[in-house]
Amino acid sequence: MYEADKRLVARAAVEEIRSGMVVGLGTGSTVAELLPILAERVRDGLGIIAVATSEATARTARAAGIEIAAFDDRSMIDLTIDGVDEIDGSLRAIKGAGGALLREKVVATASLRMIAIGDASKCSPAIGRRPVPVG
Repeated sequence: MYEADKRLVARAAVEEIRSGMVVGLGTGSTVAELLPILAERVRDGLGIIAVATSEATARTARAAGIEIAAFDDRSMIDLTIDGVDEIDGSLRAIKGAGGALLREKVVATASLRMIAIGDASKCSPAIGRRPVPVG
């Protein structure tokens, strides 16, 4: 139902990636839409190294031809793109409901810039609808 929205925001986020960047790749359904778009740009000559926030994202990215560096191999990431779990009208967002919270936080902290993407299903009048792991 929201796949077209996901592809639209994924395409816009991928446009922010430049050759030579180290790119953090998040986890979730919107990032899953982003990976084929990014892979196409890589096949067309975009030279990047990616760090994935989950093993699932790493496997999918590698299979698509995106070079993945070891999770603990990079101390600085130029740009991370990850999906939001929930976002309100003031652009406050919740992340981490999908279970990759620790790796997402480590990659986000190492990033100079982060783009959070989501489709209309992630919009909420007040955040807090979905449970988030606390640890």
